[in-house]
Amino acid sequence: MDCGDKQAGGGFGVVEETVLTGRGGDDSGENNGPATSRLREDVARRSEVAQCHRTDADLREQIDAQRDGKVKLRLLPEIFLCQQHLRDETHAHQAMVHELIHAIDLCRTKMDPLNNCMHMACTEIRAENLSGECAWTKELSAGRIKQFTGHGAECVKRRAALSLQA
Repeated sequence: MDCGDKQAGGGFGVVEETVLTGRGGDDSGENNGPATSRLREDVARRSEVAQCHRTDADLREQIDAQRDGKVKLRLLPEIFLCQQHLRDETHAHQAMVHELIHAIDLCRTKMDPLNNCMHMACTEIRAENLSGECAWTKELSAGRIKQFTGHGAECVKRRAALSLQA
């Protein structure tokens, strides 16, 4: 997903959209009316955009279409890394570990991060906490440590909030 200045190294889950037949906004109730055709074109256009180039607007369109009862969204368990946003091999490893934690969360629980913000927050907190992205050496070199006690929790909270905003 393209996060503007907040460059994501990767992500977990590809959002699959399925058009719900007979609910394309047509008053006629037909599956092949003009509104359904436009909806199918919109879904096809969004599916052609590579994951690393997705924007917030793309995801909002999908969520709005689901809320309107036009499509069904499903999170496919796939990990992707965006090479244009990865600084080096270490960053790639950290991004992979982070995304694998999301994969484990999704596979071992019945979470629905697309429709439940608490599930999304929980998996982000776990991924930030367990992936080593808040290691005190990394935070110290970045000049983010003001006090040693409690800094890990502050870092996890800050990074999880940034992930949720993206």
